[in-house]
Amino acid sequence: MTESDRSEPDRTGIDRAETDRTGTGRSLAPLMGATYVVAGIAHFLIPKRFAEAIPPAFPNPVGLVYLSGIAEIVLGIGVAIPRTRRASAWGIVALLVAVFPANVHLARSDTLNDLVPDRLVGPARLAALIRLPFQGVLIGWALRYARADEAESTAAGAEPTTSGSDA
Repeated sequence: MTESDRSEPDRTGIDRAETDRTGTGRSLAPLMGATYVVAGIAHFLIPKRFAEAIPPAFPNPVGLVYLSGIAEIVLGIGVAIPRTRRASAWGIVALLVAVFPANVHLARSDTLNDLVPDRLVGPARLAALIRLPFQGVLIGWALRYARADEAESTAAGAEPTTSGSDA
């Protein structure tokens, strides 16, 4: 496959670099995008709840919640669009790394005691702990789209290339 073929649809009209590996020819990127858009909207619906997860050392927790909500919405839309998918997927990776301290804080602090009824604190803490390694799964999912051109190029036997916009 030549470099120009990597981002071109095949004869079925499917961009090979954007498809899932189940052989269905359908990309899961729109599902990823919708997930982030919904999560981003939630930041505006209950900002104080999200702000409670932010470690106390960070300034302006509600402002950070709004900022991350905007990022999730914009990146979610971007990852669903083939033309902006790669850059948006890299943005999602960066966002997931940036919010990881809040996830650790939520799992380790007594914040959950104030967020959920007493009978649900144990399950909520377990969910918060499970979310920590799950963050790696989410990063891997985003990397799949962030590195789509590189993976396709490598699979074709060529050296991975990067475009000037990725520097």
